[in-house]
Amino acid sequence: MTAHTQAPVLFISHGAPTFAMEPGVLGPQLQALGQQLSGIKAVLVVSPHWQTREVQVMATPQPETVHDFGGFPSALYDLQYPAPGAPALAQEAVRLLAAAGFRPGVDARRGLDHGAWVPLYHLLPDARVPVLQVSMPVSLTTAQAVALGRALAPLRAQGVLIIGSGSMTHNLYEFRQGTTRLEAYAEEFAAWVRTAVLAHAIQPLIAYRAEAPHAVRAHPTEEHFLPLLVALGAQQEGDVLQVLDGGGILHGMLSMESYVWGMPQ
Repeated sequence: MTAHTQAPVLFISHGAPTFAMEPGVLGPQLQALGQQLSGIKAVLVVSPHWQTREVQVMATPQPETVHDFGGFPSALYDLQYPAPGAPALAQEAVRLLAAAGFRPGVDARRGLDHGAWVPLYHLLPDARVPVLQVSMPVSLTTAQAVALGRALAPLRAQGVLIIGSGSMTHNLYEFRQGTTRLEAYAEEFAAWVRTAVLAHAIQPLIAYRAEAPHAVRAHPTEEHFLPLLVALGAQQEGDVLQVLDGGGILHGMLSMESYVWGMPQ
């Protein structure tokens, strides 16, 4: 990275773990995006699949690929993403988070959960770039998620790609019913979020639970939406936004829409 460029920020709607083997429309978009990345020194991922009491930073030298799910095809459990860790960068992340008022700890054993390795399987398939994760506190609010992203944003100038990995919509109860009928609420919620993100309307997004149509149905629990707010916090003035449509709504109610801020034009 030059002195005048920063690594981008992504929000990736990773959907189900099977996204690793079923790339759909979003997988090739991520692969093409990854081929455009240059000068990336490391990847920092905030995933809904690592929640802790206080924020934790992964400092594992060689994180294992964690298959933290059940009931999926056996081939999915054979997939590996052997990226190295980034212990030195973890210490810098701890410093930034502490300066922002968080109480970070260090976890030197944590592996890469599927919220990290599944999208990276498409974005950076050679698994050569070091990867670390930062956990989400279980009590994290939407405003605190934005603050978390802002605290980590200076790492972009060091060539660290920041990824909020979650889901634009995430109603697992409806997903497990097996319906394929397109649910209008998912489209309406995703459209509202897109409009707010394009307008850089941070406060309405922080208050999305009250402001967005069908917010509680789209996210009965908040952990899969919060990574979007982390990514919003990490983006900076002047970042150009790209929308990855992800192929629309899958399984009737899962929006795969994703965003990229700050790709060199």
